[in-house]
Amino acid sequence: MSTGVIKKVAGPLVIAEGMRECNMFDVVHVSKMNLVGEVIEMHGDLASIQVYEETSGLGPGEPVVSTGNQLSVELGPGLIESIYDGIQRPLDDIMKVSGNNLSRGISVPALKRDKVWQFKATAKVGDKVESGDVIGTVQETEIVLHKIMVPAKVKGMIKEIRSGEFTVTDTVATLEDENGNVHELTLMQKWPVRIGRPYKKKLSPDMPLITGQRVIDTLFPIAKGGVASVPGPFGSGKTVVQHQLAKWAEADIVVYIGCGERGNEMTDVLNEFPELIDPKTGHSLMERTVLIANTSDMPVAAREASIYTGITIAEYFRDMGYSVALMADSTSRWAEALREMSGRVEEMPGEEGYPAYLGSRLAQFYERAGRVITLGSDDEEGSLSVIGAVSPPGGDISEPVSQATLRIVKVFWGLDAGLAYKRHFPAVNWLTSYSLYVDTMANWYKENVADDWMDLRARIMHLLQEESELEEIVKLVGMDALSKTDRLKLEAARSIREDFLHQNAFHETDTYSTLKKQYRMMELVLAFFDKTTAALDKGANLDLMINMPIRERIGRFKYVKEDEIDKNFEDILYNLDIDIDDIVKKGDE
Repeated sequence: MSTGVIKKVAGPLVIAEGMRECNMFDVVHVSKMNLVGEVIEMHGDLASIQVYEETSGLGPGEPVVSTGNQLSVELGPGLIESIYDGIQRPLDDIMKVSGNNLSRGISVPALKRDKVWQFKATAKVGDKVESGDVIGTVQETEIVLHKIMVPAKVKGMIKEIRSGEFTVTDTVATLEDENGNVHELTLMQKWPVRIGRPYKKKLSPDMPLITGQRVIDTLFPIAKGGVASVPGPFGSGKTVVQHQLAKWAEADIVVYIGCGERGNEMTDVLNEFPELIDPKTGHSLMERTVLIANTSDMPVAAREASIYTGITIAEYFRDMGYSVALMADSTSRWAEALREMSGRVEEMPGEEGYPAYLGSRLAQFYERAGRVITLGSDDEEGSLSVIGAVSPPGGDISEPVSQATLRIVKVFWGLDAGLAYKRHFPAVNWLTSYSLYVDTMANWYKENVADDWMDLRARIMHLLQEESELEEIVKLVGMDALSKTDRLKLEAARSIREDFLHQNAFHETDTYSTLKKQYRMMELVLAFFDKTTAALDKGANLDLMINMPIRERIGRFKYVKEDEIDKNFEDILYNLDIDIDDIVKKGDE
């Protein structure tokens, strides 16, 4: 271990001398209070250390001791339902030791050492295993089966393995490698947070992550193992969108990172998640969730580490073959922490003071997402989808964090404060948002939903774009300047906006829409447009068609229960034809 002394203290940055034996990213203990820090720069025997705790009261001459290890997380049973800070310290355990306020220098293991888990061995003595192979399981919660895997860079033959009750540090198996060395395997393993966990093969993003949110699944889908960005100004609903996705997205495990968020918002998350009922299992949503809370008043250095802590935990569950959704809220606050630390170490600033490596750091984070074939298996798939919120100052997405993010992610859900104030949820602006996964997933939609899914989606998008152009004309010269066909287009687009894209998160039926229901809703809206357009050519009265009673049933179709979809769909189409035929018979009065 390398030992030095403090030379200078500047906020969360401590410069220590006598640290020549130290390495980049080594974890160090600063002063007699044992504050946790990480080496971020080396100059000769001078080490710049970002300290993950409050540094007030530190002074020159105090000791700094390197552990020789990188910042790592403990991975094993006990992660699910836990609430950690940015460097994986369990907040509930710390509260029991030190009360409501975090004490400096407090050291509590991330995984409870005294909790006993029921381990069920699946491997046998004599089996040859290597990194990523599953040797047994632990039923962590009622809905999560925790697979105990052989750690990275370890392979050989199992000499001994036993089922029974163990703590995370007890040896459950011994393994002898080809050199005759014996490795003791426990329920827990460690992994450095800044290094992505290995996998066998990365797969093409050609399968959607179903979220049940119509504007996302139909217009701007994210692939399983894809990356999405949710930028939006204050009050536009970024956090609400992420909560909906955490609850409804087709993921086995949810990792939620509150990175630099307001304390009251994080408190809402911590209070709400245990009360939310997981719709797929009927149990608490927390039984498949890991929360990382790093509020805006916590030290900025820990905020910088929090997203790496979160994504490493998410990769661990991906390696078990699970579909994992990671929510990072928000990467703007993370970038601000990066900017502050960069300024402290006097690096050359880039645009708006952010470090020149902002783009590459964001890419390193987002590129750890993906759908993969896991180690130790030839066919088991795991996926990690990353959804990052961006909070551009003043809602201006031309600022560096938003632009650097857009160069990396393939899905952009641009939130609009104007839509949010109109109570339109989700407030995703359909004119500015996009998804680059649409074409690669076209075959999946054709095979699993309907042959004409992509055609209907294209027509919906086209109508919404035409509405925007027609509204400009209406603003200039009034509605009377439009042809009857154009007025029908406006009505169809209004139906798409109000009936299809608007979704009530608090309605038990409307909060989640299956792909089948989304397809039927598209068909109904476009059937209204096609049939009324054809009726216009036969001399039908436009105002009578716009005010048909059947339109209310089209609008309320989103509240129809799943088992009644087909019956209602056929009934509405039948009545739509009758109503239009009646209007055509009356002629253009």
